[in-house]
Amino acid sequence: MEVEQTDADPGDGTDSADSPEVRDVETRQVVEFRLGEDYCAVDIDEVDSIVEIKKVTRIPRTPDSIDGVMDLRGETTAIINPRTFLGIEGEPPERDEQNILVLDRPDDKQKIGIRVDEVLEVTTYPEDKIDEEEELSDLDTRGIQERVSRGIIRKPNGDGLDLVVWIDIDAIIDQLK
Repeated sequence: MEVEQTDADPGDGTDSADSPEVRDVETRQVVEFRLGEDYCAVDIDEVDSIVEIKKVTRIPRTPDSIDGVMDLRGETTAIINPRTFLGIEGEPPERDEQNILVLDRPDDKQKIGIRVDEVLEVTTYPEDKIDEEEELSDLDTRGIQERVSRGIIRKPNGDGLDLVVWIDIDAIIDQLK
């Protein structure tokens, strides 16, 4: 948990008891990325690293949503392409523009990476900006809403709000079994 203070200590030696109330706000740090036209996020704790795509070797008789494996620092890493099983339409960006989110899952016997169109940023949101009950009808693909969404994050922008889909990594992995 991170603590957000509404008013910082002025540093002028005055008693903080005279200051406005300080409140604790639960926050969540996420990695934001793009899949097709949708903006998505996963908890930073679920990501080990972000890497560029290297040579991926296809494995025969695996589902289309598994691109194959690649060597990552001497370790074989399975690469998942969520565009396939989530039904994301449109052409993906060029391979050298995509990234891999290498997952940090201690129970996995093998490293797993998820191919994303573009990593946007690592950021922190207050819990009150995350809605686990929100209807996600504005998404380009219903697959994200129906299959792997934990909720949405309301991200303020200059004109209003952007909706960022908070992805459940376990739901993605479970669908591949």
